[in-house]
Amino acid sequence: MPKLPLVSGTEVIRTLERLGFIVLRQKGSHIILRRGPTGCVVPNHREIKTGTLSGILKQASVSAEEFIETLRK
Repeated sequence: MPKLPLVSGTEVIRTLERLGFIVLRQKGSHIILRRGPTGCVVPNHREIKTGTLSGILKQASVSAEEFIETLRK
């Protein structure tokens, strides 16, 4: 597994939207996204720690490689 980059919540949301997720709703600083039956919760913080990002990607069923590749586009 490649090393996950330090990214903001906005960058994570933008990348997941490129992968087909849509924003359902927001409660406070947490944004809920969904793609088909798969959903995930992303905190809208300036910097998301790598462990938190790893958990988000597990929820979303997205590999780290796929996420990093889409992030760089």
